[in-house]
Amino acid sequence: MREQLQQHLNDNFAFLEGKKLLLAISGGIDSMVLLELFHTLPYTIAVAHCNFGLRGAESDGDENFLKQWCAKHNIRFFTTRFATEEYAATEKCSIQLAARELRYNWFSELLESEGFDYLLTAHHLDDTLETFLINLTRGTGLEGLTGIPAQNGKIIRPLLPFGRNKIEAYATVNSIAWREDSSNASDKYLRNRLRHQVVPILKELNPNFLNGFEDTIGHLQQTETLMQDAVTELYAKIVTEKGEQLHIAIEKLKLIPNYKAYLYQWLKPYGFTAWDDIYNLINAQSGKQVFSENYRILKDRDYLVLEKQHKPLTESVEITENQEVTLEQGRLTVYSVTNVTEDRGGKVIFVDKDKLKLPLILRKWKEGDYFYPSGMTGRKKISKYFKDEKFSLIDKENSWLLCSGNEIVWVVGKRSDRRFRIEQATNNIIKIELHENK
Repeated sequence: MREQLQQHLNDNFAFLEGKKLLLAISGGIDSMVLLELFHTLPYTIAVAHCNFGLRGAESDGDENFLKQWCAKHNIRFFTTRFATEEYAATEKCSIQLAARELRYNWFSELLESEGFDYLLTAHHLDDTLETFLINLTRGTGLEGLTGIPAQNGKIIRPLLPFGRNKIEAYATVNSIAWREDSSNASDKYLRNRLRHQVVPILKELNPNFLNGFEDTIGHLQQTETLMQDAVTELYAKIVTEKGEQLHIAIEKLKLIPNYKAYLYQWLKPYGFTAWDDIYNLINAQSGKQVFSENYRILKDRDYLVLEKQHKPLTESVEITENQEVTLEQGRLTVYSVTNVTEDRGGKVIFVDKDKLKLPLILRKWKEGDYFYPSGMTGRKKISKYFKDEKFSLIDKENSWLLCSGNEIVWVVGKRSDRRFRIEQATNNIIKIELHENK
């Protein structure tokens, strides 16, 4: 197995040579085989061990066992203890999820603070099979059936080509000591039930089942690669990125057979779960929207618009001269000046200070608002102005009005009100400018 592992590393992880490697070691048979193997191979290694405090003296025994092993073999040893149950209660998550979050957060800190290049874990082929079955029982997309990745950023899993039987045989032949986790014998957890009750039957039905499964995983991974290529190609044709927003052209999307699959792939990174509601947006009225924790997707005429949810600013803000306010679009500044400079495409206006009631009020628009647009005669409702200018629903939500009392001075960044314009008799000038985010 040592020679097979070395060949696997040479073929797929040649970049590990000369790097500082941190091995995540629990003390169980899989991780001890990983540790023994890398100890005999020409790599610079250290050990990281988590004591989750879930098995009392047994957990402490695992820690002491590894501490002595590393001292004997002159290997750097890092360990930490977690209040796992307390963390799970606070975060309202399962013990398994709590342990996972705690250990990987700590591993990440160690990589950074101690200058390690990669973290190695002892996941193997049977772990991939169990993960496949777990995802299969819960329902999953293709990505849930492609197994555990051999590399995920700085995390490397070098034992994935090897099954549990081969690992156990290597440990026996080489008299490798390990610690038995008593919780592995319990069928309390789904993974253990699959390991003890389902996987043995599959292997009994076909002695070469694990090899066939490995081939299947390879085919699924290739299929996922093809799918991602298609998803990327169509994304470029149908989705437009506008700042922090994504605009998905509905009519183009509907031309794709099974367009829901593409929509799922484009939107899944944003934490959505109500997929039927999202698919129904295609034929919904404008204004319908679906939320995830941090994002929303909105039907706006011919587009689905994705944007990050921002905490709303207060409904109104007072602003006086020589002051600035930060908006979603950028900074709004109000300063006294002595002369008028060039127009900057509607992002700056000059008004007569003596016509204003200070402080000015910055607020969102509401039904019934109207103003006297510069360059036009008569007055216009803000809602009609938005419609004529083809504002999207999101554009309307993000628009601000700068007001003097109850009168609108500026639809910020768009159109000013002619009632406050500078004239020949103007003595005091206020410059108001929107400095947009880059």
